[in-house]
Amino acid sequence: MTTLHIRNMVCDRCIMVVEQLFHQTGLKPLSVSLGEVKIEEETLTQDQKAQLDSLLAKNGFERIDDKKSHLLEKIKATVIEVIHRQEHFEMHINWSLFLSEKLHYDYNYLSSLFSSVTGITLEQYIIKQKIEKVKEYLFYDELSVKEIAYRLGYSSVAHLSSQFKKITGLTPSEFKESHQTNLRKPLDNII
Repeated sequence: MTTLHIRNMVCDRCIMVVEQLFHQTGLKPLSVSLGEVKIEEETLTQDQKAQLDSLLAKNGFERIDDKKSHLLEKIKATVIEVIHRQEHFEMHINWSLFLSEKLHYDYNYLSSLFSSVTGITLEQYIIKQKIEKVKEYLFYDELSVKEIAYRLGYSSVAHLSSQFKKITGLTPSEFKESHQTNLRKPLDNII
C-alpha cells in the first residue's frame, strides 16, 4: 500500500473528483480523504506518475512529494476540516494544542513552517477561514450573527464583527445586504 499526498483538496467534491481521476489512470484507491489517497500499489511507474500528474493538474490538484509541502497541506486540510466540514465541532478550542496533537509536531514548528511558505501566520489563516465560514452562513441566511459567533468560537458578536470588518471591509450586516457572491473565496485560495 502507498499513500499519496494531493494539494488543493478542500471539500467532498474534491475527494470525489480525485477518486475518479485515480480510477481513470487504472489505480484503485483504497481510501480518499482531504489531501491523501491510499492505493493498493506499492510503487507507481513513471508513466503512471506522469498520467496522474497531468490529470490532477487539469483539475486544479497536484501530487506532492516533499515532506514540508505535505505537512503544509495537512495543516490547511485540518483547519478546513474543522471549520468548514464539521457542523457541531466545539470551536472554543486551543488551536495550537489541537494542531500539535493532531499532526504530532510542536506548534512553533508548524507555525514557523506555515509562515515561511505562505507569507501569513497560521493564526491569520485560521481567522480567514473562519471569516469565509461566516460569509457562507450570512449568504445563506441560516443563522443570526449571534448564533454564528457562538458556533465559530468568538467571544462576542462585537469580536466577530470587528474581525469580519478588518478582513472584508464590511460589517456582517453590510455583507448580508450586499448579496454579492463575488465576495466569497474558494477555500484553497485563502492565504
